[in-house]
Amino acid sequence: MTAASDAKDELLLAAAREYKAFHEALHGLNEEQTAEVWLGTWSVKEIVAHISGWHREMQPALDRLARGERPIPDGVSYDDVDAWNARFAAGAKDHEVAGLLLELDRSHEDFIKAADRVPAERWEPGKTTHRIVDGNTAHHYREHADQIRTWRTSRGV
Repeated sequence: MTAASDAKDELLLAAAREYKAFHEALHGLNEEQTAEVWLGTWSVKEIVAHISGWHREMQPALDRLARGERPIPDGVSYDDVDAWNARFAAGAKDHEVAGLLLELDRSHEDFIKAADRVPAERWEPGKTTHRIVDGNTAHHYREHADQIRTWRTSRGV
């Protein structure tokens, strides 16, 4: 194995591990609890929709990287992360958590499949593929799972 393929395998394994931990942080919450706003203007539902939104938004970037292209097309900017986050979180409105979790599972699976198609040599730490995958999987899942666990502890939920 090369260092690049090791980096790819390690990050995909970390993504799987942290995805499982994220789901464990949600385990046992009911619809009312998932709709309780506690993270600024967000509830668990907005967090889930936000993660799915980034999966869907970044999957085409991985598809382009797999083809040897630049990840972000001309004219697209992610500089205003807060606006993107708000847009994705708005997707939770009027949806039951079960549907949001199903979409999370689907978007995660599609994102991982797209990531896996990117050649191993493009996965070096600090490079674009590594940043996109880590930022939208392991790192992202861990960040929000930690927030949810903290909230649950503070509420005795």
